[in-house]
Amino acid sequence: MATAAATSASEPEAESKAGPKADGEEDEVKAARTRRKVLSRAVAAATYKTVGPGWDQQEEGVSESDGDEYAMASSAESSPGEYEWEYDEEEEKNQLEIERLEEQLSINVYDYNCHVDLIRLLRLEGELTKVRMARQKMSEIFPLTEELWLEWLHDEISMAQDGLDREHVYDLFEKAVKDYICPNIWLEYGQYSVGGIGQKGGLEKVRSVFERALSSVGLHMTKGLALWEAYREFESAIVEAARPVAGFLSPFDREQTFDSQLEKVHSLFRRQLAIPLYDMEATFAEYEEWSEDPVPESVIQNYNKALQQLEKYKPYEEALLQAEAPRLSEYQAYIDFEMKIGDPARIQLIFERALVENCLVPDLWIRYSQYLDRQLKVKDLVLSVHNRAVRNCPWTVALWSRYLLAMERHGVDHQVISVTFEKALNAGFIQATDYVEIWQAYLDYLRRRVDFKQDSSKELEELRAAFTRALEYLKQEVEERFNESGDPSCVIMQNWARIEARLCNNMQKARELWDSIMTRGNAKYANMWLEYYNLERAHGDTQHCRKALHRAVQCTSDYPEHVCEVLLTMERTEGSLEDWDTAVQKTETRLARVNEQRMKAAEKEAALVQQEEEKAEQRKRARAEKKALKKKKKTRGPEKRGADEDDEKEWGDDEEEQPSKRRRVENSIPEAGETQNVEVAAGPAGKCATVDVEPPSKQKEKAASLKRDMPKVLHDSSKDSITVFVSNLPYSMQEPDVKLRPLFEACGEVVQIRPIFSNRGDFRGYCYVEFKEEKSALQALEMDRKSVEGRPMFVSPCVDKSKNPDFKVFRYSTSLEKHKLFISGLPFSCTKEELEEICKAHGTVKDLRLVTNRAGKPKGLAYVEYENESQASQAVMKMDGMTVKENVIKVAISNPPQRKVPEKPETRKAPGGPMLLPQTYGARGKGRTQLSLLPRALQRPSAAAPQAENGPAAAPAVAASAATEAPKMSNADFAKLFLRK
Repeated sequence: MATAAATSASEPEAESKAGPKADGEEDEVKAARTRRKVLSRAVAAATYKTVGPGWDQQEEGVSESDGDEYAMASSAESSPGEYEWEYDEEEEKNQLEIERLEEQLSINVYDYNCHVDLIRLLRLEGELTKVRMARQKMSEIFPLTEELWLEWLHDEISMAQDGLDREHVYDLFEKAVKDYICPNIWLEYGQYSVGGIGQKGGLEKVRSVFERALSSVGLHMTKGLALWEAYREFESAIVEAARPVAGFLSPFDREQTFDSQLEKVHSLFRRQLAIPLYDMEATFAEYEEWSEDPVPESVIQNYNKALQQLEKYKPYEEALLQAEAPRLSEYQAYIDFEMKIGDPARIQLIFERALVENCLVPDLWIRYSQYLDRQLKVKDLVLSVHNRAVRNCPWTVALWSRYLLAMERHGVDHQVISVTFEKALNAGFIQATDYVEIWQAYLDYLRRRVDFKQDSSKELEELRAAFTRALEYLKQEVEERFNESGDPSCVIMQNWARIEARLCNNMQKARELWDSIMTRGNAKYANMWLEYYNLERAHGDTQHCRKALHRAVQCTSDYPEHVCEVLLTMERTEGSLEDWDTAVQKTETRLARVNEQRMKAAEKEAALVQQEEEKAEQRKRARAEKKALKKKKKTRGPEKRGADEDDEKEWGDDEEEQPSKRRRVENSIPEAGETQNVEVAAGPAGKCATVDVEPPSKQKEKAASLKRDMPKVLHDSSKDSITVFVSNLPYSMQEPDVKLRPLFEACGEVVQIRPIFSNRGDFRGYCYVEFKEEKSALQALEMDRKSVEGRPMFVSPCVDKSKNPDFKVFRYSTSLEKHKLFISGLPFSCTKEELEEICKAHGTVKDLRLVTNRAGKPKGLAYVEYENESQASQAVMKMDGMTVKENVIKVAISNPPQRKVPEKPETRKAPGGPMLLPQTYGARGKGRTQLSLLPRALQRPSAAAPQAENGPAAAPAVAASAATEAPKMSNADFAKLFLRK
């Protein structure tokens, strides 16, 4: 008490010297002072009750109300203060919002943000009973964060009045420390238990709480120190509080009491110094000052060893301090380091620390639970972690499956396992296959409970009922939600059939199940028939084996040869001559029909390839004739010279590309000095036109002359790494290089912008932007889809597609993304802000993208990315089928279908025909239209095709008749007719 009294006496003096402080600092100082006062008085009261009535309680200043002072101190920092009970407009709004939130929770109880908002409003309105109920409901569904628990505990502490209320607060503390590892909650728990030290068993309760706190977070290198010091101060206060009553004890009892109490403090110092913690040097110096005897050599050795360990851990702790939350990669590196060392207590601690900030990462929970399952195998610890895992990530089926296995492994009651399985079904998985997996895990558990030595048992009937319910559940619940059962191969039915055949000797039931499997679209697969055949082979008879293989031969379409081979092998081994003849006849007939179908398919494919090649050859001849005609025209007069330079093509285009699709090499705008003697004005597209109105022939002559003088700008492929290709620009854009330069200069220094123009000087909607540095080009790629004059601008790497034909640029993922939603059916008038307002009610929206066409017009589709999978799954359940501006939208997890990549045609030989070469196209692909250049007036009407009895005559006859006709004139021949004078 002397120390406490001295401290209390010195505090007013220190406060007067410090001068006025901020309100927050004054509250903290008052709270700390009250805690110390209550701690000393509570310890003194406990000592009085323990030693006897010789010590006058009133002389030491202990009153009956001192036990409640801690409640006031502990809630001084975060207590909401006095509630104002004035009814105003703000309160009416809060009441309406409370009613709305309660209604929303009645629809979807898994809305985390809705729970938090409801508790906040109820607490603001002073609805203490409703606040308690709301918190209780939320804690049953979700684990609460440290902040939510501390707020709840402080409210309950401020309302606690008697022993029953104190026990209720103790129960809350026990729940709080089970959700996450929270040093602050443990510290509050220990300090609050000191307030009840005067009750029966209060001293043992305090020590028990502090010991459990040290076991849980005592190894925490940055936050464990506070718990060690609090526990040590408590035991030191016990020593100081017992001094006034020492005179009432015998010398022997006095020495024994003090020695045992001092030994507790010594033990705490020694235990703390053997653990690597921050600020260990100060603790060691404090121990040297406090201890009357020299520090033992063993303690010094343990202290030095702990210092060495601290140096090894410091890099990982400093990495955590420097990184920003959630620090997953830093925690994973720390976990790997602890796993190599192999200390179970420290491994458990670092996992718990990582999960505080990464509680929504299923892989981290799986790794933690897997370590506990394989290494520690402590029932309470293992089951507690599995339970917390499924509460944090209920949408992850792997966690539920592991939880069921762990419960079975540790002998949990069957009823509890069944209840857990029902919770898993209501967890809201995001894929149909997840429901198949959880059903399979539960059915495996039920199968292991059955004693198949008995013909009939309660467990067997329960297993069969579960199989029946699983099939109905997948057909009704899952298929209705996902439009698929999730089990196309009927894995659950296959397992049921195997159990009936092998373990129950009930082949009749197994055959019924396999018939049902085959009628669900699996009869065309050879592996399904062979699985059935093997089951009949092992547990049935030869007759049913033969029957199954005969059906397989008729129905299999993927590998009929294999099924036929199995049938012939069986008949060769066991069948009679009649059976062999029947099998040979059926297999030959089936294989002949299959080969005929394959031949027809091959002929059809070969014909298509041949047609494409003929069309390509025709286009090639047409282009060659047109080019020759152009050259002939240009050589007729001097005014035509140099015009053929326009045919020089841009890089990346091969010779076979269509004329309408070619990319020309653009002409640079001439400098002023080069055109002083010509009265022309440069147009916006880089071409020159005369100012004075002149005859068209003179205009063409001047334009041709100017083209000859302008230098060609060829593409330099060595600069592809610092160049980006910009497309989908408005064709009406005037001076694109001037307008685009400020836009791209934000990424870095721009060397050149090369817009592409047509022969008439029109902008073609794309250009090349060359930067000085490669990092500027990479930064420019982030401007993809940026709106320019109302159109999304496409920015992609500069790649020669003639050399890299398979190169594709797509900035968005095409695989399953569980945290991203795909929304369809949106009204075209829906804006990004309106949709974001709808989506953010169900979680934190990280990104939202409205899908538009090339003209920038909305397509009624959108992608919404949430912070985690839990929020995305809640949004799907809440938003799917919602009406937005009279449009019913569809919402699903983003899982784009796989793009069908066309197979590259290989060189093949048609039946009875020549080798077929693969079709090749230009960089822009095959043209959409093939125009005939033959004038309609010169076209000869073809004779009607002779009709056969049931349709047109055969193609070879038509080809033969066409061969006898006179050869048709080409486009070049018609051009000569027009040019002939």
